[in-house]
Amino acid sequence: MKKKFGKLFLIFSIIGPGLITANAGNDAGGVTTYSVVGASYGYSMLWGLITISIGLAVIQEMNARMAVVTGKGLSDLIRERYGVRWAFFAMFVLIVANLGVCIGDFAGIAASLQLFNISKYISVPILTVMIWFIMTKGNYSKAEKIFLLLTLTFLGYVVTAFMVKPNWGHVISSITSPNANLTKNYWLDLIGMVGTTITPYMMFYLQSAIVDKGISIKEYTYEKMDVYLGTIWGALTALFIIVCTSETLFKAHKAISDAADAATALKPLAGSYSFMLFGIGLFGASFLACCIIPLSTSYAVCEAFGFESGLNNKIKEAPVFFGLFLFMIIVSAVIVLIPNSSLVSLMLVTQQLAGVLCPVVLIFMINLVNDKEIMGEHTNNKVQNFIAKFTVVLIIILTILAFGGKFI
Repeated sequence: MKKKFGKLFLIFSIIGPGLITANAGNDAGGVTTYSVVGASYGYSMLWGLITISIGLAVIQEMNARMAVVTGKGLSDLIRERYGVRWAFFAMFVLIVANLGVCIGDFAGIAASLQLFNISKYISVPILTVMIWFIMTKGNYSKAEKIFLLLTLTFLGYVVTAFMVKPNWGHVISSITSPNANLTKNYWLDLIGMVGTTITPYMMFYLQSAIVDKGISIKEYTYEKMDVYLGTIWGALTALFIIVCTSETLFKAHKAISDAADAATALKPLAGSYSFMLFGIGLFGASFLACCIIPLSTSYAVCEAFGFESGLNNKIKEAPVFFGLFLFMIIVSAVIVLIPNSSLVSLMLVTQQLAGVLCPVVLIFMINLVNDKEIMGEHTNNKVQNFIAKFTVVLIIILTILAFGGKFI
């Protein structure tokens, strides 16, 4: 009995990075993207969600494997293998994508609490201070517990999806028979969905978090479980958001531009409880991402250029790490607080940008995880390589279709 409890305790002590990373991808931009997808196209884009989620599972497993085998973050490995110039390029791509997404998530915090009549001039400053306090007044273990609690807010979408009483048989059949209207906007929104499901910051954060937590190769089986559990939970959350808006807004032909619009539009169609749950989910998603995105940026940049990093350090021990984190949250908060600023389009554009930039990071990853000097016997198998490379090709093809001159 003691052995069983010991094993269970070990599993729960390891679970965290994969679950947090996958759910951080369902941030304000993600909730907005999935809401717009459901309201605009019904269930016709579910095939893309399932395909992308399979790619996400394989990619995150690759990240986790590299972390436990090498004990190093992704940016650290890029610098060691390809040199400072390529590391600088990778960090530039990451910072461009992350800052835009972080601004969108602070906008998500503001929008979610404005639904409950709390001004952004009150909510954003208070929560910015709270985020800084969480990151500087503890260690990785304490911060992780808060992140895991925030993932529970995503249950709001699960409950709301069941409240709108969908035909689940129709939902499942739509995955294999999408009946899609393949227009320019369809491809752009599909790229946005890729960008919010598989993002550069998730790859850097997961690997660094596993290293920071000190998970070894002996515990890898349980970390792999964490990664797959996180992917399934993240994909189901996205599915439930699409169900919420498909069953209500799509059927009522109500156009929306962001997640706050979706919550407001649900009130007369599905009741006050649906409105509240959707709003709470948006807040939890935004707050979690506002912690994770700056954190992933700090991890990556410090690892790439040899600065001390990690939440287990004090500010004076890792000034660049905490300074970059502070810079990200302050800039994001200040931009959101600009009077009459409308950041809806920015939220969607940054998801599309992340989707377009994703292959850059993925190509680095695929080369690294197949390098026997780095990974030894733990390189990818043929199936893993096929799925990872297929994901890169899929993103590139979608980008060409979205931004090319002619569309199907």
